[in-house]
Amino acid sequence: MLIVNFVQPQADNVLNHVSCILKKEEGSMKFKPLALGAAAGILWGGCIFLITLLSHYTGYGRLFLEALPESIYPGYSITLAGSFVGLIYGFLDGFICGAILGWLYNKVAGV
Repeated sequence: MLIVNFVQPQADNVLNHVSCILKKEEGSMKFKPLALGAAAGILWGGCIFLITLLSHYTGYGRLFLEALPESIYPGYSITLAGSFVGLIYGFLDGFICGAILGWLYNKVAGV
């Protein structure tokens, strides 16, 4: 006979999983700007990369890509090589914005 014991996750375990972005200090949560920047950079760079590949092969999202990345990222185009250029620009753009957001939150929240 097999007995399965289900354990409910506790709030402390959930907080441990997000500790790579947040740092707990004296009862308040503080962002780690570099970790938040890395997460935002990976997300935005990956989105630009995938949407560029999708648009290159199917035409989907072409208007979005012509309006945003093509107009602000020099050297970017809706091609296979352009998807890698967009990946790099997107990572840098997301990293900088995420790091600034984390730093600004820490300053405004006073932590």
